[in-house]
Amino acid sequence: MENLQKLQMMDKMLRELEDLKKSQTAVLKKLTQIEADNITVGAGLLEEKLPDLHEEVDSGVAIVTGLLEEFQAYRDKFFIDNNLADLQNPTA
Repeated sequence: MENLQKLQMMDKMLRELEDLKKSQTAVLKKLTQIEADNITVGAGLLEEKLPDLHEEVDSGVAIVTGLLEEFQAYRDKFFIDNNLADLQNPTA
């Protein structure tokens, strides 16, 4: 696979990681809403289980965010190391 193709694949992977982060953040927001609603309802089962689930989802968001940042740095280094600026913009 040529370097430009690899770069394009990395860009696609970054977009997918960003989508994953947004999806997990949306799950976290929904979970927070359920927790807030349960303050009124007072369901013991949810009071017991939701904090653990919230913690796990929050941890997942943190992991994906870190991975996204690290992979972005990896992609940027690959871009520089392989002099891909000229290939991406041949008229520049």
